[in-house]
Amino acid sequence: MDFNDSQSEAQFRAELRSWLAEHAADAAIPEDPAARADAQNAWHKTLYEAGYIGLSFPVECGGHGRAPIYEAILNDELGRAGAPPIEGVGHLSNALRLFGTDRQRDELLPGLLSGQVRWCQGFSEPEAGSDLAGLKTRAELVDVGGHRVFRVNGRKIWTSFGAVADWCFLLCRTESDAPKHAGISVLLVPMSTPGIEVRPIVNAARNREFTEITFDDVDVADTNLLGEAGQGWSIANQLLAYERGPSDINWISRLSTQLRNLEDDVRTGRLHDSPTSRARLGQAYVELRALQVKVQRSLTDRQRGKLPGPEGSVDKLLMARADQFFGHTMMDLRASDPLLTESLEWDIYVWSRAAGIYGGTAQIQRNIVAQRVLGLPRY
Repeated sequence: MDFNDSQSEAQFRAELRSWLAEHAADAAIPEDPAARADAQNAWHKTLYEAGYIGLSFPVECGGHGRAPIYEAILNDELGRAGAPPIEGVGHLSNALRLFGTDRQRDELLPGLLSGQVRWCQGFSEPEAGSDLAGLKTRAELVDVGGHRVFRVNGRKIWTSFGAVADWCFLLCRTESDAPKHAGISVLLVPMSTPGIEVRPIVNAARNREFTEITFDDVDVADTNLLGEAGQGWSIANQLLAYERGPSDINWISRLSTQLRNLEDDVRTGRLHDSPTSRARLGQAYVELRALQVKVQRSLTDRQRGKLPGPEGSVDKLLMARADQFFGHTMMDLRASDPLLTESLEWDIYVWSRAAGIYGGTAQIQRNIVAQRVLGLPRY
């Protein structure tokens, strides 16, 4: 298994690195938490205009038709340059591509890829976070003026970018009598629809990325159903699998850069140098390297045409472990400075604490690995 760049990949990396040297400084993450969402979206548009969004997406769907490794190279170089990651559109765009109608793909994919139209995911609920299949938001088919619509009632929470989103990828229950995994569907909901209320949630990283969204008799055209009624659980699982893989490379390169900066501060005496400090840095490198090797293996499978599957839960577990270990190490070595100054390092630390929760808790990921990867019985 060769993890080195091919000639064409190396050329792409060199061209991208040159482009980032000219543009990345303008995309620095703002210190002001309230400005970060808009800054990230502006960066997404810049990347799109430069031809760096949708690298592995099919050409007929608005992408560039390259192999997944090019997405990984892009994420690697973004992290290396200290530039913000790409907005989370890859999993949504692939869900639309795989399950959407021709009309849905034609109308929604261009805006999603370009960043002109922003999306959020209506998944978690106050009583359905880790147990996503326990969601209670309901969508009932009714007749309104001779048209069939889904009337949605319910509440979503921890919805990222809900306050700035134009559309919501909504997971809801459409078949109340079906088993809980079988009665779920996906609706594509315009956030401008009457009856939707969005309330921002200020998180520990001081920004308003998360929101609580209430749906009160919200009517959604039946043509906005993604896939088939009752197919929502399988769509959600495929979508979440696409969150792993190339995007993890950005996480690795970003942590690698931050870890090197921390090491440099120890070496140069800006931070206390001790055997304990060196041991912590060494272990952080080991955790990161373990994640990197696993993600590279996952990318190799994807290069060979394998769709993302439950094995991605291993990647997620390793990512959370590496991220949290680095966060602890950084705070231990830098002492009170990040807390007293409320700097980006403080935000990095508190965000790492959520790594074992978002995208599926560590407990759920372990269950997936046990049952779907190892084939162990469920008790």
